[in-house]
Amino acid sequence: MLKFACISPHPPIIIPTIGEIQDLKKVKNTIKALEDLKNIFEKKEIDSLLIISPHAPFDPYFFTLNIKDKFIGGFSNFGDLKTKMSFEGDIDLAKKILLSFKNIPIREINYPLLDHGTLVPLYYLCQNKKPKIIILNYCLLNNQIHFEFGKTLGKIIQNSEKKIGIIASGDLSHRLTPDAPAGFSIKGKEFDQKLIKLLEKKDINGILNMDQDLVEKAGECGYRSIIILLGTLSKIGMDNVNFEKLSYEGPFGVGYLVANFKLLI
Repeated sequence: MLKFACISPHPPIIIPTIGEIQDLKKVKNTIKALEDLKNIFEKKEIDSLLIISPHAPFDPYFFTLNIKDKFIGGFSNFGDLKTKMSFEGDIDLAKKILLSFKNIPIREINYPLLDHGTLVPLYYLCQNKKPKIIILNYCLLNNQIHFEFGKTLGKIIQNSEKKIGIIASGDLSHRLTPDAPAGFSIKGKEFDQKLIKLLEKKDINGILNMDQDLVEKAGECGYRSIIILLGTLSKIGMDNVNFEKLSYEGPFGVGYLVANFKLLI
């Protein structure tokens, strides 16, 4: 059964062994929100945690499910040669997911290395408790297929006796400021504000039907992760879910949203 759901950004700069002191101060709201989210997470006693990561192995035409008994990772690509993380994979649940999709393309891979889109949320949430994990990536098929994919996930999760959590990992616009990593677009701020407003209203149709030109020009990497999560939540009914924005900021030109979905059942 689903017991925890959230949206998490994944900038390596918020890891204390990577970000400089002055940079960590600029993202203090994000760090504080992730620490608050950890406290919520730990109380749920989660058995298995599914992470939708835009930086996991990707295929444009297939959802990618990474099935492995053990995952390892670190931040050596970002200058931190010491931090190492490892997690057991939930092979049984992952295989149930894989076999449940008949009309939606999904592929299985067996890759042990964790990407930063997975590692950054896990670094904050799983400092004291380490559930088994499942890694998933989206594809480039349309929004409705992503939503239907999430609904099928939701059915599997609700039928499970395990306490399951899901993280929609993703940053919002990468084009908020002139020095942003993907360049500047006036559409960046518009996209972030509109998406957050729609989440607050729990307006799923509004999110699914956002102007795709706006989405593209925003240069985001979390939109599809969120759509899958919303599909999963729809199986318990959005009347049973409260969206809680814990923080939003974009000090480096990238929008970082931390949000909890409070489940009322």
